[in-house]
Amino acid sequence: MSAAEMIADNVGTMMAELGRRARAAAARLATASAERKHAALVGAAQAVRDHKDDILAANAVDMRNAVAKGMTKAFQDRLLLTDARLDGIVDALRTIAELPDPVGSVIAEWDRPNGLHIERVRTPLGVIGVIYESRPNVTADAGALCLKSGNAVILRGGSDSTESSRALVGCLRHGLKQAGLPEDAVQLVPTTDRAAVGEMLRGLGGNIDVIVPRGGKSLVARVQDEARVPVFAHLEGLVHVYVDKSADLELAVKIVVNAKMRRTGICGAAETLLVHRDVVDTHLQPIIAALVEKGCEIRGDATVAERIADVVPATEQDWRTEYEDAIISVKAVDSLEAAIDHIETYSSHHTEAIIAEDAAAVEKFFNEIDSAILMHNASTQFADGGEFGFGGEIGIATGKMHARGPVGVEQLTSFKYRVRGTGQTRP
Repeated sequence: MSAAEMIADNVGTMMAELGRRARAAAARLATASAERKHAALVGAAQAVRDHKDDILAANAVDMRNAVAKGMTKAFQDRLLLTDARLDGIVDALRTIAELPDPVGSVIAEWDRPNGLHIERVRTPLGVIGVIYESRPNVTADAGALCLKSGNAVILRGGSDSTESSRALVGCLRHGLKQAGLPEDAVQLVPTTDRAAVGEMLRGLGGNIDVIVPRGGKSLVARVQDEARVPVFAHLEGLVHVYVDKSADLELAVKIVVNAKMRRTGICGAAETLLVHRDVVDTHLQPIIAALVEKGCEIRGDATVAERIADVVPATEQDWRTEYEDAIISVKAVDSLEAAIDHIETYSSHHTEAIIAEDAAAVEKFFNEIDSAILMHNASTQFADGGEFGFGGEIGIATGKMHARGPVGVEQLTSFKYRVRGTGQTRP
């Protein structure tokens, strides 16, 4: 056996063991009481607070490595943990802990003419595999949401966030142990070998029920191409903001700047701005000036370039690019219909926003655009499970099967039917 074959065999053996342990933990977690799951999450939150210095030290190692590798500023921002961001993780864990337990809740119930009483009841999915890139907060969010919904989880984060993720998983496992629940309900893949991803995509011998990819186009494409288990796809955030001819100028400036520049590296950040031609002369310059003042580069079509200095001419590729940086592509459109057509042509169907005072325009935008999240007069940066009241999210699902939009605890459950009778038989 060659060295490469030996390594692959070792990875396969290790991952198979992770799968077996996750399946055993999932069986126990599926019937765990709401009180124990609540205690585990509260304990994990306290562990993050108690070990804040250790987590920040681990993150500092990841950050030094990222700088040494020449990672972009946007990438570094996604990777960075600070006191404030750790406080946010603690708050998210506590918020998820306080959510109603979805497991066992009755979604619907009805009686049949023959006297049968039927209930549709939420159940955990089982074992969830989460494959994501270097955002440490995903480690905490995914682990907590899976725990709350009664699922075991196998986490495979990006190699650049290894130390940060290990520290956070330690806190989650501490909470589980403290609550008398199996620590193996949350496991982190202990190798950066890409072969581990392949093993997960093959399902670990039937021990993974669902894969959730969260990352760039190449990661999601690989998952969708190779997965042998169901996938909740989180595609890139090619997000659009459309400024209608009825838009209030002050509102448009405020929303566009926030949608693009609040955090440029998140999937809800605006990447393309569309402006109705009727308000190009009144709205375009103030919006662009506000963006430029915040350090944003503008890539515009011919109409934009004619009116705004120092605009980089937009290419066809710009309309298809998720910059994840302080860059935005800008286009003038002749009508609402043209804006809808542009979005349907180029969007990843993640999030789109319309800024308008015309109710009919808003309804048309909402009815005709097929994206997971649609916003009216609000920043696209609200495309987030925490902002939706879910406590956090495991990703933004852009597909149409089972889950769509922010994937929270309810989206991490399936259901079964309970049928109660009094001796009925079928004629």
